[in-house]
Amino acid sequence: MIAAVLRVALVAISLALDVFAVSVGVGMRGTTRAAKFRIGAAFASAEVGMNLVGAGIGAVAGRAIGDVAAYIGFTALVGVGIYMIVESIRAKEEQLDLSAGWGLMLASLSISLDSLGIGFSIVYIGVPIAVTLGAIALASILSTTLGLAFGKRFGSTVGERAGLIAGVVLIATGGLFATLKYLHAE
Repeated sequence: MIAAVLRVALVAISLALDVFAVSVGVGMRGTTRAAKFRIGAAFASAEVGMNLVGAGIGAVAGRAIGDVAAYIGFTALVGVGIYMIVESIRAKEEQLDLSAGWGLMLASLSISLDSLGIGFSIVYIGVPIAVTLGAIALASILSTTLGLAFGKRFGSTVGERAGLIAGVVLIATGGLFATLKYLHAE
């Protein structure tokens, strides 16, 4: 039970750090209460939606190629972590309004691309998918709220570091899940 909670928490927190990073950037510009609600709903929906798509792909791949699919999923998790680290180091300045319209849609999709890779692997972590998706949605909403609230106070440094930390956590999570699956298979 504790191992299952830990697995879900690692995945949810990894995704939440990415959402937090973007939310800090948006929060630096200031947002209305309505915008905060809209951003939280959009980010959480994108995170959960991409996880569902990824889980669907993972399930199909699992039936097609068996146990190897789990290791491919965990490798994808590590790859996403590496990608997040590279992107956080590049840290480009956003000029698009990420709190409404196309800007919000693009921000939601960009932060949820890592969820596609994670969704592929959540089929294999041994926790009911509804529980995992609920935890991801909750973590996304909380991190959006915190990121927007603290955006002005902490500035862009925390946002960049949050993306870096999220990448490291995803790499560690992918490695841990692969190791646990290997040890359990023995």
